[in-house]
Amino acid sequence: MTNPDHPSAPRAVRARRAELLDRLRDLFLAEGFAHFTLGELAARLHCSKSTLYTLAGSKEQLAVRVVAHYFRCATEEIEGAVAEVDAPAARIRLYLEAAAAALRPASRQFIDDMAANPATRATYEANAHAAADRIRGFIGAGVRQGAFREVHAALVAEMVGRTIAGIQRGEIGARTGLSDAAAFEALSRFLIGGLTAGQPEEEQQ
Repeated sequence: MTNPDHPSAPRAVRARRAELLDRLRDLFLAEGFAHFTLGELAARLHCSKSTLYTLAGSKEQLAVRVVAHYFRCATEEIEGAVAEVDAPAARIRLYLEAAAAALRPASRQFIDDMAANPATRATYEANAHAAADRIRGFIGAGVRQGAFREVHAALVAEMVGRTIAGIQRGEIGARTGLSDAAAFEALSRFLIGGLTAGQPEEEQQ
């Protein structure tokens, strides 16, 4: 059988699959996915179950594919925003702002379902690790350019990655009362404020 997502597949077929993935992503973000059956998903999307089976062979595989699609689209948007600036501090700020914007449509049910499913949780954790790696790169570049204080970039990035994961899981909001967007904004201010190179302590006294 021809892979409908393969470049050789008819353009109309690939466009239909891409549209279905986008609609599934939006539905999952709004309502979660654990409670849906394939039949219910087909009804909500006004398509057949056989059409969904062209995307994945089972409901769990479909969930994994849609979650991966969500993170892939979010990453493209985030990287697009970051590509517009060169200053290390601005790149970190825009990265976290774009991450907050990408997460904003995600309902608590979606976050909970994603965390409860081992397969989708693996995708989610890989995304958090990738975010930490990106932050580490920004910090390292800032230190080399003299824009940031001398810090252990890997340690700071690990702390930031854990905080991002906590925001995505809803733990930060539950403990602080902050919205996810406000938590990302606070993290950005805290991180950039701590990294920005200033006067030596002897001159500040």
